[in-house]
Amino acid sequence: MKKYVALLRGINVGGKNLIKMTDLKACFETLDFKLVSTYIQSGNVLFCADESDQAKLTSRIEEALSKRFNYKSRVVVRSQKQLKEVVAHAPKGFGSDPATYRYDVLFLKEPLTAAEAMKSVTIKEGVDQAFAGKGALYFARLISKASQSHLTRIITLPVYQNMTIRNWNTTTKLLALMEAASD
Repeated sequence: MKKYVALLRGINVGGKNLIKMTDLKACFETLDFKLVSTYIQSGNVLFCADESDQAKLTSRIEEALSKRFNYKSRVVVRSQKQLKEVVAHAPKGFGSDPATYRYDVLFLKEPLTAAEAMKSVTIKEGVDQAFAGKGALYFARLISKASQSHLTRIITLPVYQNMTIRNWNTTTKLLALMEAASD
């Protein structure tokens, strides 16, 4: 069995698509996934599955969530190995100064590539930094000038429908939870 994390987009935000984590966990269990657990309310589901075809896995999850919770589900699925690569290949120093910068990872839903997504990202000089990675973008912004950041602009763009954002702490915590389950 392989370990995965499903990163749901657009749930429990602004009073829309409200889903209890216990109900979310139960939905994943009906798909015969094992060791299902959730982490915080933003829709992070850790699970194990025999399926190695991530496109097929993603499709199954989206279909089940859409049917069960009556919304158009969009999910980004990453294996433990892929999430480890996202963390390991972060830009040098990324996440190291949380008192000064807010760090986010924009996980991309295939077929969207980082190169294609970067074409839509604008940065505010002296406020934002954006970097392309494999299947993800890394975004840092000065906390003191957060209101000037261009990160919020991305949510108005069509490309945003194929990504979901997690802060760096959540990203590294999800990896730690996956690795702890291995021990």
